[in-house]
Amino acid sequence: MAGGRYFVREVVPLAAMLTAETANVGSNILYKAAVTKGLSYHVFMAYSYAVSVIVLLPLSYLFHRKTVLPPFSIGVLGKLFMLGFLGFPGQYLGYIGIKYSSPTVGSAMSNLIPAFTFFLAVLFRMEKLKVRSLSSQAKIFGALASISGALVVVLYDGPIVITGRDGNLHSPIFSIILHTISSSRSKWILGGALLAAAYIIASFWYILQAMFIKEYPAELVFILFYNLSGFILAVPIGIASEPHLSSWIVPADIRLVACLFSGLVGSAAFTLVIHAWCLHKKGPVYVAFFKPLSIAITAIFGVIFLGDYLYLGSVIGSVIISMGFYTVMWAKFKEEISETSDEDEDNRLESSNSDAIVPLLKHSTNENAGA
Repeated sequence: MAGGRYFVREVVPLAAMLTAETANVGSNILYKAAVTKGLSYHVFMAYSYAVSVIVLLPLSYLFHRKTVLPPFSIGVLGKLFMLGFLGFPGQYLGYIGIKYSSPTVGSAMSNLIPAFTFFLAVLFRMEKLKVRSLSSQAKIFGALASISGALVVVLYDGPIVITGRDGNLHSPIFSIILHTISSSRSKWILGGALLAAAYIIASFWYILQAMFIKEYPAELVFILFYNLSGFILAVPIGIASEPHLSSWIVPADIRLVACLFSGLVGSAAFTLVIHAWCLHKKGPVYVAFFKPLSIAITAIFGVIFLGDYLYLGSVIGSVIISMGFYTVMWAKFKEEISETSDEDEDNRLESSNSDAIVPLLKHSTNENAGA
């Protein structure tokens, strides 16, 4: 029984988050390929939101039709739409940032999320921070190590460790997705700044969602309203930016695949549902600290699918990121064990007190009967 509880509490969220981050990286790579072939990011966002709403509408009803939920009040509805309206500019800035830079830079900049989310969680008292505690020191060290590893990946190339497929970077479909040299320096800096702003917004979004989902524990409903809010905002902005009908006709190639993948599996639906569930079960810091792994996943995808080179800097950075990630996971695990032990001790004391009171009552009753 204990092993089953551990599996559900630790292994399932871990596997789910790894799957979500892999899907998110795949979505970013497909998006970069789509915009490279001429797809407008305004059109991409509107269609991906639409696909997610179409899929999540029946799923949210099926999964939560028997769930006992609080009344669907105006306050709850306002909070649901507020999360959607907050998440839209973050995702919007993130897609523009990837367009001007690359998925690799997007993955690297996502390491701002763990740091900001951690400090915000401490500020809102959602995360415990005791400077003299070993677990708190480990979390701080892990956060700094993850960010340092990301900087190593971005700023240091080093010698080539593994040569990509056919010894070059030119894949038939994704020839320039991760090829960062072709971008101009000014657009590169602009893309990085936009991504930084997007991930700061994402940190606030994680904190607010973790707070709201305790009040209304229905993950699919949250993500449905998030995508519905995004669709409501994306359509008029997209029409104003792309008024010609031809821009909204998506050919049946990588551009259509990118829209469908993002709406069904990528950042618009599947990954957000997993994030919402893990936020509910494990908290915002747990979810945020999986972001550094996206750099390693992007590098692996680049070598396998894009024929990219694997540089020594990517290897060193990925090792540092992994060390930071596992340090934080160890600290979280130690804290949960400590909290569980404290709860068991409290229950044991309550039980022993109850056992002591019952014989005392019986003894008093027997004395009264004898008198």
